[in-house]
Amino acid sequence: MNGNSSEIPVEVFLAGPAPCVYFPDRTSQAIIVDSPRDHRGDAYSCLAKAGYRRTGSMIYRPHCDGCNACIPLRIVVDGHTPSRRFRRVLARNADLAVQLVGAGDMTDEHFGLYRRYIEGRHGDGGMYPPSRADYLTFAESRGIDTLALDCRDGRGRLVASAVTDVLDHGLAAVYTFFDPGLPRRSLGVFTILRQIAECRRRGLPHLYLGYWIDELPKMRYKAEYQPAEILREGAWVSVEHWHRQA
Repeated sequence: MNGNSSEIPVEVFLAGPAPCVYFPDRTSQAIIVDSPRDHRGDAYSCLAKAGYRRTGSMIYRPHCDGCNACIPLRIVVDGHTPSRRFRRVLARNADLAVQLVGAGDMTDEHFGLYRRYIEGRHGDGGMYPPSRADYLTFAESRGIDTLALDCRDGRGRLVASAVTDVLDHGLAAVYTFFDPGLPRRSLGVFTILRQIAECRRRGLPHLYLGYWIDELPKMRYKAEYQPAEILREGAWVSVEHWHRQA
């Protein structure tokens, strides 16, 4: 494949079928791409444009028979203006100190917050019970520049952390965990807004939010961050344009 005018070596695998984590009556498959560590960051920057994302050391894209529910979505940073709701979220969290640290520097404090998050918000999900092995996969990016956007309250207590990968044309959100006992803060929303702000600070045009699933109400929230683009038939188009054409 081509990237930055040079050939990037990759290996491609097809994984599955396996039970789908979103639709109990469906199975899932994924295309998995691997590349040498020295080329991995460049490869991922190219692959993100083609709808791939990272989880742990794996770069993948769904490739399911008869199902196209998982749609790659990215936010167009220059066009984003926070809505009234998002401005309220920013105001409620104006007291938080936000700092970027290397994902490899995440500590036991981060794991403790991750554990509370999984127990409080996803007790019936596939990541329960929370394990240190699952948590450590966020940092195992093998050659990709991965950061943690940490949010701390006035006492210095870690209340949210958003793991994000640095691409040559944007940031790619990996996973966010936060204190489940602070629902009024809307920390999941806040960390996305701060990743948008970090993209703007770095002059990066896009924030990749993984896969948008319009069929599932709980997965529609990603399209609330406008303007947003989705990948359809090999081209990035605005969500609004796609809705008009659907």
